[in-house]
Amino acid sequence: MAREQHDYDDIPGTFVFDAERSRQGYGINMFCMSLMKDENRKAFKANEAEYLKKFRLTPAQTDAVLKRDYNRMLELGGNIYFTAKLGATDGHSFRHLAATMTGATQETYAQMMLDGGRSVEGNRSRSGRSAIGSVLGEQGRPKAAKTAKPAKAKAAKSKSAKSRSAKAKSKAKRK
Repeated sequence: MAREQHDYDDIPGTFVFDAERSRQGYGINMFCMSLMKDENRKAFKANEAEYLKKFRLTPAQTDAVLKRDYNRMLELGGNIYFTAKLGATDGHSFRHLAATMTGATQETYAQMMLDGGRSVEGNRSRSGRSAIGSVLGEQGRPKAAKTAKPAKAKAAKSKSAKSRSAKAKSKAKRK
């Protein structure tokens, strides 16, 4: 059965983990979760193909796991947080996995993230549409919401003042 198409399938460089992908990737995700136990990691490393038979994976899912094709695992329903357990079983950090998945070195990937991530320019959609352009500033980052900060700050000040007042009353009662 073909996957139903959604607007968010147009986002480049990612596969949105929705309910449909969750159902599709149940076997991959349960396999990855099994790797939380030492005895399962040992059994998997001893005979990967045989161990995977316990999880009702499709041939494509089995192939993706055996090849450690993380992007393909996500496309086939894997959840990044679960598939990272496979990477950890192989002795890799999440930074290593993310770099591999983006085709970058670990250092280049880390610097890109420290610099604020990928620019949205040229990365807005696979089809070239740009529905989000109106909410982005010149640098391709979300425009700041000017009204949200004062309200939050006012609420925080109010809570802080109430807390100080309660502490002062408590202290006065003790004296």
